[in-house]
Amino acid sequence: MRVNIKAASTVLLLSGTLFGGCNQATGPMEDSSDTPTSGAINISVDETFEPILKSQIDTFQKLYPAARVTAAYKPEEEVMRDLLANKARVAVLSRQLNPAEQAEFERLKIVPRTARLAVDGLAIVVHPSNPDSMLTVAQLRSIFMGNTQEWSQVSGKKGLGSINVVFDTNRSSTTRYVQDSLLQGKALTKRVFAAKSNPALLDYVATHPNTIGIVGVNWISDRDDKAVQGFLKNVRIVSVSAQANPQKPDDYVQPYQAYLALKTYPLRREVYLISREARAGLGTGFASFSAGNKGQLIVLKSGLVPATGQMRIIDTNKR
Repeated sequence: MRVNIKAASTVLLLSGTLFGGCNQATGPMEDSSDTPTSGAINISVDETFEPILKSQIDTFQKLYPAARVTAAYKPEEEVMRDLLANKARVAVLSRQLNPAEQAEFERLKIVPRTARLAVDGLAIVVHPSNPDSMLTVAQLRSIFMGNTQEWSQVSGKKGLGSINVVFDTNRSSTTRYVQDSLLQGKALTKRVFAAKSNPALLDYVATHPNTIGIVGVNWISDRDDKAVQGFLKNVRIVSVSAQANPQKPDDYVQPYQAYLALKTYPLRREVYLISREARAGLGTGFASFSAGNKGQLIVLKSGLVPATGQMRIIDTNKR
């Protein structure tokens, strides 16, 4: 990734570029004691992105010791409620505002500002003993809808029995993505339940051979992280093909950074920072940092795809 890293103060001075200028709306009264690099604020984060946001916050606070960013990691619906209720000045989500939310901000006379943080994906995970490690989008759709209920229907191999589907939490962005993007609004299978968190989901799949789970790539993408290494020892990442009738193993891909960048992995989504600040306060400073040069290098290191900058992808199979 070719990135011109300048001084951190310069990154924050460019906040107008990232957020489209000064917000002229009045909005509710805010604490004006903070600046882009000092003070204390609360932000609300889709818990799917907890690892990457912890890295962003940790680095930001080391660079700016006078700043304190407190993040609450919650299901997507709760994150948006926090932003609308002014319990959080910045929200991190896998979608932009819908018309109803935009209308509510207009009623409040607030012009929210949005910046792209990263390209993320959703990984399909199964037990290491499961032989069905290559699935098409059509097969996943059939499983999540409940049309395919036995593992023997997938590959013809017997032994694993009924398919149980597990998601991270209730009202999560993962569940919404599957229902909206994969199932086109159709109902989920009745053989589905929610774990309490993404780590709990991974632990459950690791101990239940007949289970299939869907987890944010952010939880398994940083191969240098010891927690990620532990997860990957206990689950198998499924390779997914968008083709209806794939002919060869190369038609299936895993949610690696390069395949997310090239858009060949089908279960992709974007990550957004949404700020409700009516001035250039600490929320704007943190969001600008995350969407700026140094923050994007953190995204690159995490195994996700930076929203800005250029990635150089090298095909190591060529000789």
